[in-house]
Amino acid sequence: MDPLTLVLIVAAVTCAFCWIASLVTKDTSWVDRIWSIVPVVYVWIFASAALIEGENAGRLVVMALLVTAWGARLTFNFARKGGYTGMEDYRWAILRGRMKRWQFQLFNVLFIVLYQNALLVLISLPAYIAWQNPAPLTGWDAAFAALFVAFLVGETIADQQQWNFHRAKQAAGGQLHPGFVTTGLFRFSRHPNFFFEQAQWWAFYAIGATAAVASGLGFWGGAINGTIVGPALLTVLFIGSTIFTESISASKYPEYADYRRTTSMLVPLPPRRRSAAATA
Repeated sequence: MDPLTLVLIVAAVTCAFCWIASLVTKDTSWVDRIWSIVPVVYVWIFASAALIEGENAGRLVVMALLVTAWGARLTFNFARKGGYTGMEDYRWAILRGRMKRWQFQLFNVLFIVLYQNALLVLISLPAYIAWQNPAPLTGWDAAFAALFVAFLVGETIADQQQWNFHRAKQAAGGQLHPGFVTTGLFRFSRHPNFFFEQAQWWAFYAIGATAAVASGLGFWGGAINGTIVGPALLTVLFIGSTIFTESISASKYPEYADYRRTTSMLVPLPPRRRSAAATA
C-alpha cells in the first residue's frame, strides 16, 4: 500500500474519533490531545516504507526522529498542564459562549476536527516528498536538522519559563504583577513558544525540499513544492490563534496594551522603547 494512502486512512479514523468523542463528552479539545501524536505516526509511516524498500532511508529516519522528539516534548508539556485529564481549552469555552449552539457545532466539525486534522497531515507531507525522492543525505540536511533541534530547544525553554511563571503565580494566590510572563524569552517575543513551534515545521519542510533538490528537481517543484502549504497554513493558524488569545489577555490585564507596544508578537526581537506619553 502506498504510504500516503495509509496516512489518509489513519487521518480519517482520527477525524471520526475526535468528532464522536467531542459529541459524547461535550469537550472539543480532542484534537488538542492528539496534536502531538498523529504527526509522529504519519512520518514514521513514510520512514517505515523507505526502510522496507531499503533505498536511501537515512533522511526519512532523521525526519522521523526529529518529529518524535518534537512530539515527546509537546506531549509532556501538554500533559503536565492537565491536557489529558479532561480539561477543555479555555478558548473553546469562550468561543462557545459567543456563538449559537448550531454555529459552534458547525465550527467544531469544519474547523476544529476537519481543518486541524487536515493540517496535521499537511505538515507531515515533506516526509512524503522525501519518500518519493530517495537520495543520499547532504550537508543541507544536517543544517536544517540542526535548525530544527535549535528551535526545539527554544520552545522547550519558553514553555519552561511560562510554566515556572504560572507555578509562581499560583503559589502567590494569583497576585503576581503583571499577571502574564514578560521575562526571559518573553522579553523579546510575546509568544516565543509559538514562534519556535512554527519554525520547526518550516525546517522540516526544508529537509523534504532538500530531498527533492538532491534528486534533480529544480527550484520550482524542488526547493519550492506543494508541501509548503502545510507550514504556511500552520503559520496562518497560529497568527489567528494568537490574535484571539491576546484579545482575552488584553481584556483581563490593562498592562497588556503596553506589553504589546514594546514587544514583538512572534519573532524574537529587541524590545522597543516605551514612548514618553506611554510612560506618563
